[in-house]
Amino acid sequence: MEAMVLVLGVSAGAAGARAMLTHSDQPHLPPIDRCKVVRRAGGSMEEAVFEAIRQMRKSADQRDEFITGIAVTSRCSSHAEAIRTTAGRNRLTVIDEPVAQLRYLRFTGRLPAEGSILLYDLGASGLTLTQIDCRTDAILATKRSTVLGGDGHDALLRWLLVRGGVTVDLATSRHHKELLATDRVLAVCDPISGQRAVITRSDFADLVSAGIHHSASFVRQMIDETGVPPDGMALLGGCPRNKSIRDELDRQLDLPLIYDPEPEFVSTRGAVLLAAERPSARRVRSVRLNPTAPATRLPEPVSRKKLVAAVAVTATLGGTIVGALAMDRSNDHKDGNTPTVEVVGPPKH
Repeated sequence: MEAMVLVLGVSAGAAGARAMLTHSDQPHLPPIDRCKVVRRAGGSMEEAVFEAIRQMRKSADQRDEFITGIAVTSRCSSHAEAIRTTAGRNRLTVIDEPVAQLRYLRFTGRLPAEGSILLYDLGASGLTLTQIDCRTDAILATKRSTVLGGDGHDALLRWLLVRGGVTVDLATSRHHKELLATDRVLAVCDPISGQRAVITRSDFADLVSAGIHHSASFVRQMIDETGVPPDGMALLGGCPRNKSIRDELDRQLDLPLIYDPEPEFVSTRGAVLLAAERPSARRVRSVRLNPTAPATRLPEPVSRKKLVAAVAVTATLGGTIVGALAMDRSNDHKDGNTPTVEVVGPPKH
């Protein structure tokens, strides 16, 4: 049997890594195999990346096939350097994440030919906004907020269940949050007491509405700063899988929304496409707009009213999440594990 040639795409984030394996001449088809590696407590981002690569290499070996190109996305220069250092002599391409996301959106025909697009990436650790010119692929601006992300959503849902007399760990609350992306009503049972609670998609929408409202203000602020209204907004990361989040953003913002059925795999699929196109490259970077260009005018001063509102939202959300996570902190210290929180800033080149 003749050996086939495969390419591997990997996306890295604060929560871990996702990998997708496919044939080099069929990167647009459903993958041969894929995996998700959760970042362990105290573990590094690159550890999850190379565990995902190891699993996909094992899968290729079992099929007697050869991986000819590997591409890994990174969110910032420090991540890219950590991946390159860990790779050693292993050949792989490190790609700035917006490049991979843009590549896949263009491949699927969802990207406008002109104007700009805003990438709204709401993942486990927070929200990253990137506005990109569709004709030149130049990044006009990028911003990041850690006020609320998927981890915060998990904690808020767990807090709601505790109020209903049901105590579950964060992994279970995350599972129920993911189920609410497709199910309207869930019955949750306390594994110890047997107490039951019913939660609905509307309950979850109410929980996260303040954070989504804050993110909509964040979007409007970026548009004001660049002075370039986008022609659409792509919803990326795991959180937009929940329809209530998409509906709230649609209500809050007057922008066409671009949504892939698997938004958390958009970066991975873009990495697959680039692995097939550039198997020997070492780094694929984003293009930054010339700082002297008109689009990068300074933002106007923010009013006192807006500042007070932003502080109020941050304080409310932060206080709720801290309370919801209190039990986990005490349990982690009992088990000898130290929780790790990573705040990733905008990419630095």
